[in-house]
Amino acid sequence: MVLAQLATQISRLQPAPVLRVAIDGVDGAGKTTLAHELEARLLAQGVPVIRASVDGFHHPRAVRYRQGKDSPQGFFKDSYDYSQLKANLLDPLSPGGNLAYRPAVFDHRLDQHLDLPWQQAQAGAVLLLDGIFLHRPELRCYWDFSLFLDVPFSVSVARLAQRDGSDPDPEAPGQRRYVQGQQMYLQRCEPWRWAHVVLDNRDLAAPFFKQCEEVER
Repeated sequence: MVLAQLATQISRLQPAPVLRVAIDGVDGAGKTTLAHELEARLLAQGVPVIRASVDGFHHPRAVRYRQGKDSPQGFFKDSYDYSQLKANLLDPLSPGGNLAYRPAVFDHRLDQHLDLPWQQAQAGAVLLLDGIFLHRPELRCYWDFSLFLDVPFSVSVARLAQRDGSDPDPEAPGQRRYVQGQQMYLQRCEPWRWAHVVLDNRDLAAPFFKQCEEVER
């Protein structure tokens, strides 16, 4: 079973002191679902888990839409505050970090900053961070282990439509910003080249490996 294999592979890696795992893929690829399932399996093995999503590190609305509400470039360039992601989560959990982290700093639905208390990570924990754009050049160096969920837009956009009532057609005008912005990421960053594991996740009930590297730590 794919999830069992992934959980076993992750649990065998040596945290230093926290194992940083990225779960990347387009919107609707099934990243959060996979992260929750991996979390449950790791916890069952006695592995402490830190869960976070890049969605907790959005820019304010004024920044996200400064290139226009329909701009694919704006979606790719301006959605997330990577300096805050690094300062509050990735750097503290990296080798030499102080292990004091915050899993989120912004609520994009309310368009307001969060002032969550700092938490202290347990040595030996696994960070499971899900989100889009996680194999951008400025983030790749942080991942001890990373996955890319490969799902065509025809499937991922239809999933989003079931979840939020948006248009299920990837070619629809309302999807232009999001689909073309993510196509920009795929073309420029080629996340499948950098991920340790590439999963075909078009069938949530039956994902399968397209690429799997052995990672020795």
